Amino acid sequence: MKEKNSRKDFLDELSLLLPPERIERAKINADKEIFKIRLSELRKNMGYKQEQIKSFSQSSISRLETRKDMKVSTLIGYLEDIGMGMEIKVYPKKRHNKSKEFTLLKV
Repeated sequence: MKEKNSRKDFLDELSLLLPPERIERAKINADKEIFKIRLSELRKNMGYKQEQIKSFSQSSISRLETRKDMKVSTLIGYLEDIGMGMEIKVYPKKRHNKSKEFTLLKV
């Protein structure tokens, strides 16, 4: 537990030294990397190998799982092939009020 606290302290101290724009860019880049990892893990957790996904070739899946961004239609096709659905929700950035949350897409 101590390691986790020291890591948090380090990140807090580092954030005081960096401009807010740079911190925001780093968070966005980190989110993109996490998305790539989660996409691959999701496929594996659903019990699929890359070559088993019917709408894409194995090499296409490999490229898709390492992209930093993609079309929503591509993501929907990928998810449908592994037996998953998708929901896109939007909410105001300033206030995370659940009553102001809207579902844009559910497939």
